[in-house]
Amino acid sequence: MQLRAYLILAVMPLFFVSNLILGRPAVESVPPWTLAALRWLIVSALLAPFVWPTVKRHAAAIRAEWRAILLLGFLGMWLCGGLVYLSLRYTTATNGTLIYTTSPVIVVLLAAILARKPLPFLQAIGVTLGVLGVFTVVLKGDLSSLLQLRLNMGDLGFVIATIAWSVYSLILKRKRLQTIPIAALFFLIALSGAILLIPFMAIELAQGEAFPVTGRAWSSIGGIVLFASLLSFSTYQYGVKTVGPAVTSVFMYLLPCYGVALAALFLGEDLHAYHAAGLALVMLGIVMASGAGLRDMIARRRQPAPVKARRRR
Repeated sequence: MQLRAYLILAVMPLFFVSNLILGRPAVESVPPWTLAALRWLIVSALLAPFVWPTVKRHAAAIRAEWRAILLLGFLGMWLCGGLVYLSLRYTTATNGTLIYTTSPVIVVLLAAILARKPLPFLQAIGVTLGVLGVFTVVLKGDLSSLLQLRLNMGDLGFVIATIAWSVYSLILKRKRLQTIPIAALFFLIALSGAILLIPFMAIELAQGEAFPVTGRAWSSIGGIVLFASLLSFSTYQYGVKTVGPAVTSVFMYLLPCYGVALAALFLGEDLHAYHAAGLALVMLGIVMASGAGLRDMIARRRQPAPVKARRRR
C-alpha cells in the first residue's frame, strides 16, 4: 500500500508541471484568458455532479466564507491561470517552472511576516537562496539586466503568480475553510475562478482573438483539464490522505527537475548555465526553508500523547 502511494506521488509533480508544458504551445492557438476560463469551466462542470450534494449540506459554512472562496478563485485561477498563460507568450516553460517552484520558500517567508516572528537561521538562509535562484533565472545570470531595466515581462508575470499562489496556500489553511470538504471546496474555488475569468475571455474575443475550434487547440485544453487540473489535484489529495501532508510535500521537490527536463525534451527549449545555477539555488533554498518545519512536524507526530494527571480527591 505504501509502495503504491510512493509510486503515485513520484508521478504527481508531472501532472502539476504539465500545466506549463502543455500551456506553452497552447497559448499559440488559444488566447490566454480564454484558455484559463475554459479550463476551470470544464473542471467545474465535471466536478459538479459529484460534489453538489456535499455543497448543499455545507451551504451555511460556504455562505459564511464566500469572500475567502472568491479571493482564492482570484489568486489560484485568475492570477495563476490567465496571468500564467499570458506570461508563457513571453517566456519559456523552463523559466516559469524554476520561478514557480519557489512558492514553498515564499510561503515560509509570508507566514513568518504574518506571525511577526523572525525566521530561524537555516530557514532564513533557505529563503535567501530561493530568492537568489529566482533572480538568477529572471536576470539570466546578468546583473546588468536589472541595472538597465531589461527584464522579461513573462518572467515578472511568473513572479507575481508565484506570490499569488503562496498567499493562496496560506489562506487555504484557514480553520473555517477546513470545515468544507476538500473536493467541494476545490469545486467552489474553480467555479469562482471561472466566473472571474469569463469577462476577460469576452474581452479577448471582442478584440478579435479566435475562439478555439481546431482539434489541436481542444487537445491542449483537454490535456490541461485532465492532467494539470483533475489528476494533479486527485494525486495530491491521495498523498495527503495516505501518507500525510509532510511526506507528500517532499515529492513536490521533484517538480523543477521534471519541468526543466520536459521543457527540453518536448518543447526543445535550451538549457543554459544560469538555469542550472538557478535550479541549484532554488532546490537548496526549498530544502533549507521547509526542512526545519518538516522535521518539527515529524517530531511532533512521534511524540507520545500526554498523560492526563489524575485529580486528587
